[in-house]
Amino acid sequence: MAETSILSVRGASFMFHPAGALPQFTPEESSEEALAIAEAARDFVSGEVMPRDESIDHLDLDLNRELLRKAGELGILGIEIPEAYGGLDLEKKTALLVLEEMAKQASFSTSYGAHTSIGTLPIVYFGNHAQKAKYLPKLASGEWVAAYALTEAGSGSDALGAKATAVLEDGHWVLNGTKAWITNAGFADVFVVFAKVNGTHLSAFIVERTDPGVSTGAEEKKLGIKGSSTRTVILDNCRIPEDRILGGKGKGARIAFGILNVGRFKLGASSAGAGKRVLEYTLKYAGERTQFGKPLTAFGLIQQKLANMAVRIFVGESMNFRTIGYLDEALGHTSWESETGGADKMKAIEEYAMEASMAKVWGSEALFATADDALQTFGGAGFSAEYPAEKIYRDCRINRIFEGTNEINRLLIAQTFLKRCSGTDGLPLVEAGTAPAQVPEDGLLATVALAKARALRVIARAQAEHGPKILDNQEAAAHISNLLLELYAMESAAVRAGKMAASGHRWAALARDLAEVYAQEAWNRVQSEARMLAGELAAGAALDALMDELLAMRAPAPAPLSVLRNRIALALMDQGRYPIG
Repeated sequence: MAETSILSVRGASFMFHPAGALPQFTPEESSEEALAIAEAARDFVSGEVMPRDESIDHLDLDLNRELLRKAGELGILGIEIPEAYGGLDLEKKTALLVLEEMAKQASFSTSYGAHTSIGTLPIVYFGNHAQKAKYLPKLASGEWVAAYALTEAGSGSDALGAKATAVLEDGHWVLNGTKAWITNAGFADVFVVFAKVNGTHLSAFIVERTDPGVSTGAEEKKLGIKGSSTRTVILDNCRIPEDRILGGKGKGARIAFGILNVGRFKLGASSAGAGKRVLEYTLKYAGERTQFGKPLTAFGLIQQKLANMAVRIFVGESMNFRTIGYLDEALGHTSWESETGGADKMKAIEEYAMEASMAKVWGSEALFATADDALQTFGGAGFSAEYPAEKIYRDCRINRIFEGTNEINRLLIAQTFLKRCSGTDGLPLVEAGTAPAQVPEDGLLATVALAKARALRVIARAQAEHGPKILDNQEAAAHISNLLLELYAMESAAVRAGKMAASGHRWAALARDLAEVYAQEAWNRVQSEARMLAGELAAGAALDALMDELLAMRAPAPAPLSVLRNRIALALMDQGRYPIG
C-alpha cells in the first residue's frame, strides 16, 4: 500500500488515489479510553434506558430529562465540550462509539443527539468565553437541556429562506417568528435560534425558555420516534440581551451548515448502532420461529437477509470511522487555546462536508433497508406492534429527512465534488478520467479500482462537456452522487478487511466475506449508475461511442454470493449477534 500522510487526505480526494492507498482509521483501532467510555454508555443504555423503553415511547418528558441528567453524571453529555467548561474534550471517535450505543432506543437517541450535537455544539464552536462559561457546564452536566431551532414550516431544506426576524432595540434583540419540528422543544432550557437581523442577515441567538415571548406549541403526532419531544417554538416579541447573539451578525449560515455537517456524521454512526440491535433481535426470532419443520435461519433467502444486515453494518462502520479518523487528525492540529480555536476547528470539520453528507445518506438508507429486511423476516408478526420490527421501521424513517433530506444531501455531494475538481483545490478529474486503472493484485481492491475507473470516466465527461451546469440536471447530479457513495463505501470496507487480515484479527475471514459481498453488488450499481449518467450526457452516435468506451473497460469476475452469504449467516447464528467489535 502506498504511503500517504493522513494530513494530505483532503475532503473528496479519495477518488484520486489508487484503491487502498490512503490511510484509514478503523473501529478495531479504538483506544482503551474510548472503548471504556463506550462500555459505560452501553451499560447506561442497557440498565437505564432500555428497561424504560415503553415509558419513553409514551413521551414521558420528565423521564427523558432525568435520563439526560444521568448521562451527564456519567460524562457522556460532555464528550465534545472543552475541559475548561466542564466537558471531557475527547475525540470524535469516542463520540461515535457512544452514539452507536445510544441508537438502540431511537427516541432517546434523538433527544440525546439533539442535546449533545446540534443543540450544544453551536455554543462550543461559535460562543464567546462568557457564553461558554454560562451555558456549557450546565449542558455538560444535564442540568440544562439544549435544542436547535432552524427549520420553519415554509423553509425546510431551504434554511436560508427563514422568515424569523431579529431587531435590535434598546440593548435587546427582539425576535419574532415560528420554528417548526424542533426536537427537545417540550423540555429544553436553551434554544439556538436562527433569525434574520432586520430581515436580511441570518444570525444565531441563544434563547432561554424563561425569556419573555417564548412559547411552544403542542407535541406533534409523529409516525415514529414518538418518545422524543417535537414542537413548534413561537417567538412573539421575544426579548433577549444584546450579548446573546452567537458568532456575530450574519454568521447564521456558517453556524447552521457547519453544525449540520457534524449532525450528518453522527447520523451515520447512529444508523450503524441501530442496525446492530435490529440484527440481534431478528436473529433471535428467526432462530426460534419454525416453518415446514425448520427454523427460519435454515432457509437461504432468510440467510440472505441476515447476511445483508451484517454487510450494511460492517460497511457503515468502515465509512464512519474512516471519515472520523481524518476529522480527528485535522482537529488535532487546532487548539482551544487559540483565539480562533472554534473557527479553526469548524474549518477542519467543513473540509469533510461531502463525507458528512455521504455518511448521512448511506447510513440512513442502509438502516431503512435493514428495518425492511427485519420486518419481512418476522412475516406477519413484523406488522404487529407486539414485535420490535414494526417500531424500528417507523422510527428510522425520519433519518432520511433529518439534517437535510437525502435529496438535498445528494445534490451537495455532487456539487462539492465538482467544485473541488474545478476550484482552487484542483482535484485532477480530467486527468483521472482518462488514465488507465491502477489495478492492485488483491481481488477485492481490484474490484474497487475497476469501479473507480469507470465512475471517473463518466463523471469527468460530465464535467468536461457541461461544467457546473450538469448540476442543473438533478437526476444527473444524483447519479454522480450515487457513484461517489458506492466508491467510498466499497473502498472503506475493503481497506478495513485488509487491515483486519494483516493484524490477524479473529474475525478477519468474516470481514473479508462482508466486504466482498458489498463490493460485488456495488460494482453492479456503479455500472448501472455510470450507464444512466451517460444517457444524460450524450445521444445518438456520441452516446454509442461513450457506451462502447465504458463496456470496453475491464470488469471484475463475479463471486458466488450465496456461498459468501451462507458463511456470514452461519457466523451470525453461531454468535447470535453482529460479532465484530
